[in-house]
Amino acid sequence: MRLVELKTQALRYVVLGDFGRAFRLYERIVAEVPTDLDARMKIADLCVSAGQAGVGVSAGQAGVGVSAGQAGVGVSAGQAGVGITAGLPELARRVYAAVGFYDLSAGRPLHAIVAAQALHSLGADVAALRESLGTLYGAGSPRLAHARAGGARLAPPDPDTDVSPPDLTPDVDPALAAQSAAQVASSTTAFTSFPERFPPLPLLSELTPQAFARVLGTVTVRRLPHGAKVIREGEPGDAFYLVASGHVRVYSTDALGRQTELARLGEGAIFGELALVANQPRLASVEVDGEADLLELGAAALRAAADELPPLAEALSRFTRDRLLRNLLATSPLFRPFAAQQRLDLARRFTGHDVAPGTDIIREGDPGRGLYVVLSGEVEVLRGEEPFQSTLATLRSGDLFGEISLIRNTPANATVRAARPSTLLFLAREYFERLVTALPEMRAFFEELTEERLKDAEIALTADDLVEEDERILV
Repeated sequence: MRLVELKTQALRYVVLGDFGRAFRLYERIVAEVPTDLDARMKIADLCVSAGQAGVGVSAGQAGVGVSAGQAGVGVSAGQAGVGITAGLPELARRVYAAVGFYDLSAGRPLHAIVAAQALHSLGADVAALRESLGTLYGAGSPRLAHARAGGARLAPPDPDTDVSPPDLTPDVDPALAAQSAAQVASSTTAFTSFPERFPPLPLLSELTPQAFARVLGTVTVRRLPHGAKVIREGEPGDAFYLVASGHVRVYSTDALGRQTELARLGEGAIFGELALVANQPRLASVEVDGEADLLELGAAALRAAADELPPLAEALSRFTRDRLLRNLLATSPLFRPFAAQQRLDLARRFTGHDVAPGTDIIREGDPGRGLYVVLSGEVEVLRGEEPFQSTLATLRSGDLFGEISLIRNTPANATVRAARPSTLLFLAREYFERLVTALPEMRAFFEELTEERLKDAEIALTADDLVEEDERILV
């Protein structure tokens, strides 16, 4: 039977509350595919669930496998003992400890944070595990590869791997099945070949080991089922996320409720940081595909950490700007005529500028200075004099402006003002003119965009005139 089929069968037994058969299936998976750390994690999770459901294992029966202390995560066997039916929590702790050891050694630090949180929820001291994470994956670690020099982590097993199913026909005692499965899952000698160097973590590996460990104290672990909504389009951005395991689906929804899938993200991916940094609503929705373990850094926790750890705020800002630029290069029609290297060369001609809300970027009547691209934030296009200005359009990430006065060689016909904290890219008039002269299709693109915008402005102004006329009639 294929590995993915066996896992699906195990999950069905979990849903049905048949812990014995679920334990038996996960045990077989770990025995035949020892690198499947997610299956080990399932055994620990199942021990917790079975304990909550009243399945009893005596403390004396629970002495199986390697101790948590031997697993190198700072939990002694003595610390693991609790109460009359404490055997299952103790089994869970031993397995979580083994998973944490493998995660640390195999280049899966995000998942090690999940294991650490699970241990902490069972009363274990995880200070040593957090310290080890900072030492191995923080800035300056000799085990970290350069960003461009590779590094490796344990690859997930092939879902099509052939695994022989166990015999499930007789009744299975859940307590005995838990002990047997935990013994296999808590072993730290099943495989010993680990990468010599690890790939750095986005953002976190730029922190010192001490700062890395402190930031872990602000992280919230979210273990979510299939279909769980993580982010909803249009909501305020108050957190960003890292995928520790599993997958999420990113999609947008149009006015008719139709979904367009934008991306699928797996282990190690970051999402949600754009709205948080740019202080703007979410641009897309994210939901769990299958099951996923996510690490959440909320805005309040991040601000508290950033006050103490400026490198984190700087790293997040730099990462966000790089992500926005990559998205822009991949999606903006401005860069469409160019090959990948040409896009990068063109992007280098732009200069970046941060603007505060209320800043006039272009004033109506001024000569055109160049082309602007909204990298993040939000700007408004306004016509007329205050306090009677009309809003012609609202522009967000990826939108262009300033092209009308450049194409027509006329003064700006509107004012553009920052409505939110925004980051803009600016291409000077001289280079813009060279660009449209060298590329006729680029000139055609901007001429078409100019005509569309002038028509939209005329429609918006006509609508405003009608509203004013209606108001006078009512008065």
